[in-house]
Amino acid sequence: MIAPILRNRADLRAQTAIWRKADETIGVVPTMGALHQGHLSLARAARKKCDRVIVTIFVNPMQFNDPDDLRNYPRTEDADARKLESIGVDLIYVPDADQIYPHGFATTVSVSGLTDMLCGEARPGHFDGVATVVSKLFSQTSADFAFFGEKDYQQLQIVRRMAMDLDIPIEVIGCPTIREEDGLAMSSRNLLLSDRARVYAPVLAEVMESLREKLLAGAAMGDIYPESEARIMAAGFNKIDYLEMRDGVDLSLLQKAKPQARLFAAAWLAGVRLIDNIAV
Repeated sequence: MIAPILRNRADLRAQTAIWRKADETIGVVPTMGALHQGHLSLARAARKKCDRVIVTIFVNPMQFNDPDDLRNYPRTEDADARKLESIGVDLIYVPDADQIYPHGFATTVSVSGLTDMLCGEARPGHFDGVATVVSKLFSQTSADFAFFGEKDYQQLQIVRRMAMDLDIPIEVIGCPTIREEDGLAMSSRNLLLSDRARVYAPVLAEVMESLREKLLAGAAMGDIYPESEARIMAAGFNKIDYLEMRDGVDLSLLQKAKPQARLFAAAWLAGVRLIDNIAV
């Protein structure tokens, strides 16, 4: 059975109040739709841990720097609802825009430090949009647990910091990145790749795996970066926004491998920006 779809926060709160009265735990999986197995793995994790599960679908305009990117972002609500059917989520919240940003909305949530590098440097204001909408979704769903994929690792750390700093009573749980058989990290943006570009997209993950092996053998990032950059560009990528190793907690830049280090990458292929990260 397809879960009910609610579009109004008052209806959502009326339902969660019933669950709260029954002392049931609530898990939320915030998404922008175009669901793939990565998203579904988050819903399954929520289903396993929580009495009730809400999946939210909202293409957040505050997260987009490019109006064309916002306009072209895939919207597949009916298909998304069918994909969630087998998992047994309790409801799908697809808020109308005025339920998130009502007329006169004038507040932005900003997390300093963690947003100054990686995707934050390449996409100014992006993470303000993330923190703002996620804080609203946490409030509107009154969830006890929130589930985010490690594929967007910087986002995960920012959301954790935001919830901690604002005393939001929710546990933010990171779930492993789900990959295609050829290693490409699953992403809604993969749908925008041409057939030809899709063939070369996994090279990004392949290069990162090679980098990890060399870093674990004691190499310094600066010494092995040029060869890695050349491999990515030779595969047809147009531009590399970043290919860096950083601390997995505070995201500080690293040259040598250490516990909790992670590799982060973002590169453009045929007009599509692909991101990935792996633990070192």
